[in-house]
Amino acid sequence: MRKHVVTFIQIHDVWMMLVLVLLSFMVIFTHLASGILWIYILLGILLYIVSEYTTHRFFFHMKAPKNKLFLKFMKRIHYDHHDDPDDVKLLFLPIWYSLPQLGILVGIVTLLTDHISYGLAVFIGSATTLLYYEWSHFVAHHPIQPKTVFGKWMKKLHLLHHYKNENYWYGVTNPSMDYLFGTMKDGKEVSKSDTARKLEMKG
Repeated sequence: MRKHVVTFIQIHDVWMMLVLVLLSFMVIFTHLASGILWIYILLGILLYIVSEYTTHRFFFHMKAPKNKLFLKFMKRIHYDHHDDPDDVKLLFLPIWYSLPQLGILVGIVTLLTDHISYGLAVFIGSATTLLYYEWSHFVAHHPIQPKTVFGKWMKKLHLLHHYKNENYWYGVTNPSMDYLFGTMKDGKEVSKSDTARKLEMKG
């Protein structure tokens, strides 16, 4: 397990996000006694959980665009990952994709509350959950046996998404949104999809 953790932390997009989380935490550390900051951290976690599902289902799995530049973007973000699920280079969300979105979120919260510390707290919550997403995704596509029943279950669901049917099991860190929106199914009751490994071919 240790070698997998080292490999994970050495991923460029992972360690950069981790550094930003730690720096943000240092900025607000002296204010953590205030319960309101923890509420904003929790808000960031919840926002990421919703975003993880909705982005994966409605954006990453959208019909292939005709515009060549946009198609190239979609291939890098997700389509190629389904083509070759075990390619480490395609496993992680590039920081040039995730960081601007988190930056906008920080800006919105800061403007609405007039407190940069609240914006950074939301960033910490969202970015930390993103890192947990990246670890869960990393585990799902590596020969790593999760130690918890929940971890084993989530890995099984994600592999079903890739190798059985891409129209279900969008949650990577947790299944809450799948249950809420009806995309949680018993794998034995779902038919095998011809496009699970070829998202570009979906009509």
